[in-house]
Parts: sequence; structure tokens; C-alpha cells
Amino acid sequence: MFRLIPKDTSFFKMFSAMSENLIAGARALVDLFNDYQDVGNKIDEIYRIEREGDELTHAILTKLNQTFITPFDREDIHQLASKLDDVLDFINASGARIVMYRITDPPPAARELAKIILMQCQELQKAVSLMQKNGNILIHCVEINRLENEADLVSQQAIAKLFESEKDPINLIKVKELLEFLERATDKAEDVANVLETVVLKNT
Repeated sequence: MFRLIPKDTSFFKMFSAMSENLIAGARALVDLFNDYQDVGNKIDEIYRIEREGDELTHAILTKLNQTFITPFDREDIHQLASKLDDVLDFINASGARIVMYRITDPPPAARELAKIILMQCQELQKAVSLMQKNGNILIHCVEINRLENEADLVSQQAIAKLFESEKDPINLIKVKELLEFLERATDKAEDVANVLETVVLKNT
């Protein structure tokens, strides 16, 4: 059975706050593509959430440097915080591409990928919430990996279709990069799942 000792609840609460903020960022991304209006303000909100994520990450790393005995390996705490932050970084970077490239008509696959990112973030939140409860974290890691595979397929099919139908090479490059950044966010979520799996294996 999964065991984390000693019982220090503060790290778990901080990771919970990170995962909840991550869900907020993913939901904002879904909202952006579901209703592609007022784009600037919606992307500003994603940026605000990403900055809050940076502060939460910094708080965990600061506490890590100040704590002598941690509930699980220091390296894994650092990795988990950094990898969670990476997911939000790529959510924000996807929004930034829309502004940079003035993308006015994102493909339907962008909405599909955003929904997959949100589902992954919800699974991450569930997994993180089970760390202190000695729950079945691995089942959520498996689902995150499955969703990443689904995102790969959506991205590959969308890019193939883009090369078939897009006549403007500049627009092709812009939209392709947007899709790639969204897909990379799903890769980063899988990276978090891998860290969680490592933590579980070390504490069983």
C-alpha cells in the first residue's frame, strides 16, 4: 500500500492548490475555444492564472528549501511542482500563440485538444488529492496516459488535414504551431503522471 511518512500536510495542501489552479487554466482554455469571442480578455485570464501558478510553484520550492524532513523524496517534490507548472506554461503558451500570430479561426482540433487537457488536469487533481489518503493514484495516471495518446491522434490527424487543405503557407505554420503547443501540454501532463507513478513506487 502507498505510504507517505512522516505526515506533513502542508506540502499536500500546496500541491492541491497547484492542481486546482491548473484546472482553472485548462477551463479557461476550453472556454476560449468553445466561444471564440472576446479573445484578448480570455487570454489575459489564462496569463493571470499562469502567473498565479508560478507563485504557487515558487512557494513549494521555497518551503522545500526550508524543510528538513519531507513527506516524500525532495527530488520528487521538486519534480512534481516543476512538472505541474510546465502544463500551465504550455496552456499559457498556446494562448500566447493566438495573440502573436493573430489566429482568427482556430481549427476544431484546438477545441478537442483543450478538452483533453482539461480532462487530464482533472485526473491530475484527483491523483494529487489521494497522495495524503494513500489512495489508488495509479488508476488516474493510466487515464492521463490514455488521454495523451488520444491527443497525439487528434493532433496528427488535424495537422495532416491542415497540409491537405490550407493554401496559405504562413497560416499553415501558425495553426500547426498552435496545435503542437496544445499537444505538448498533454505531454507535460503525462510527465506529471510519470512523477506520481515514481512517488507511488518508492512508497509502496
